Amino acid sequence: MILQIGIQNSPAAANISGIDLLLNGGWILVPIGILSLLSCYLIIVKYIEIRRYTKAEPNIITAFHTYLKKGDLAQAVATLQAGNSSYSRIFFHATKNIGRPIREVESSIESAAQIEMNKMNKDLHYLGLFAGIAPMLGFIGTIAGVIKIFYSISLADNISIGIISGGLYQKMISSGLGLIVGVIAYTGYHMLSIMIDKYMNRIEEEAFDFINIIEQN
Repeated sequence: MILQIGIQNSPAAANISGIDLLLNGGWILVPIGILSLLSCYLIIVKYIEIRRYTKAEPNIITAFHTYLKKGDLAQAVATLQAGNSSYSRIFFHATKNIGRPIREVESSIESAAQIEMNKMNKDLHYLGLFAGIAPMLGFIGTIAGVIKIFYSISLADNISIGIISGGLYQKMISSGLGLIVGVIAYTGYHMLSIMIDKYMNRIEEEAFDFINIIEQN
């Protein structure tokens, strides 16, 4: 009899709106929603920022290498000053140490590259934090839903699909959304980190070429 009632009520449940469905998730959806907005905002802002830092400037790099091979340090420095990327800033500092021992030149490149990498990594750790917090908040909603189920059962002294399903809304919605937000933040964090790592690998290759050029001169 209880099972038949649940089946008869299913068409009405199928017509529930998305907003009503979310409202059934409980108060825990508020912090999860805030985390989702913060995650999306941070991913977009950091992507734009990292793209600006790592943008390719082939004309500047070519001109810089050309002047460097000719031994025209003044023009090489002027070329880098016209740039607006991490590459230009890193090798601008490196050119100041030309004439000193190679180890000092390499050290200046490493220090400048670390500064640029720190700029790109700034605030990125928040995405890792959101990736861990959002699913945990969802699980809190799950526990709250289970508690609600057993509390309702204890008051009614009866087990029915209606009583159980009321708590299951909160249980499943909060967990599902928490996991979705966690996946978004986790993916964004690692995609942006990959962008930074790939750029740093490129800087290492450019540094190798830079050292070879100044050693030949």
